[in-house]
Amino acid sequence: MAGNEPTYDDLLARTDAPPGSSWGLWPGREVLGCLNRITPERRTRAASLVQTGEVYALDLDPELPDPPLFGRARMQREVTWLGEVGHDEILSNYNTQSSTQWDGFRHIRSREHGFHGGVADEDHGIHHWTEHGIVTRGVLADVTRVRSINPGESDAIDADDVAKALDAQGVAVERGDILLIRTGWTAWYRALDQNGREEAAGKQVSCGLRAGRSTVRFLWDLGIAAVAGDQPALEVFPPGTGAEETDDIESRFMHFQLLPRLGMPIGELFDLDALADACAADGRYDFMFTSAPLRLRNGVASPPNALAIR
Repeated sequence: MAGNEPTYDDLLARTDAPPGSSWGLWPGREVLGCLNRITPERRTRAASLVQTGEVYALDLDPELPDPPLFGRARMQREVTWLGEVGHDEILSNYNTQSSTQWDGFRHIRSREHGFHGGVADEDHGIHHWTEHGIVTRGVLADVTRVRSINPGESDAIDADDVAKALDAQGVAVERGDILLIRTGWTAWYRALDQNGREEAAGKQVSCGLRAGRSTVRFLWDLGIAAVAGDQPALEVFPPGTGAEETDDIESRFMHFQLLPRLGMPIGELFDLDALADACAADGRYDFMFTSAPLRLRNGVASPPNALAIR
């Protein structure tokens, strides 16, 4: 389908599937959604971007944020002895969405239409994404360099803000890319003391993309394989803050549009600060992107184990 997929406006006009959905575009491979846009040629293209061999890990410490956001469970760690020779380690109470994460297609369903592609809940799962891993070209849009953002408030970021960042950086998004959007949230969070972190967890307010058709249209028509950001929910929180007016309540929370309808994976709480500094230093905002999610059968979400290789 590369290069000749319908536009988002075409999808909105569908009568053979839920309006605004990509259902049926990838027959038999709906469990991958937009990851189907990553081809062997896209992986080869990504590898050609490696110039210096610098590697940037994009996952936060899995015990951050602390306390976890949105009332999620705090991971428990126990280091045990193996007699006198060494250790094992036990992780328990681990919510795969309490730190850096991919939201899988089981995370959100449309109340009217169900899970992405009409696939049964129990047939989706993060394990499908591990077939080839996620290896493609990554592009960073560092919105903080073109617009003042208040990370700890409901500061809604428009598609135009992302487009302006890409234009200012002189980089174009290509079909099958992973788009990484930096808002400065993780840098802001790192600067908080423990009281500030507890307040942030209780407040549940953050910057993010503005929900609505304009943003969803922008993301779909770019032809990306997935979108990720450094903020807690990708989109502005609480849900619907500043959203475009519509009679469709699901369009006021963008997760409903991206996951069950379009099959576009969402990444949250990616650590993009060091990568952004490196990109600004030499003006290269594209790189090889790799992600090895947990091979967790029917998994709802996963830490991405993501790297940017320059």
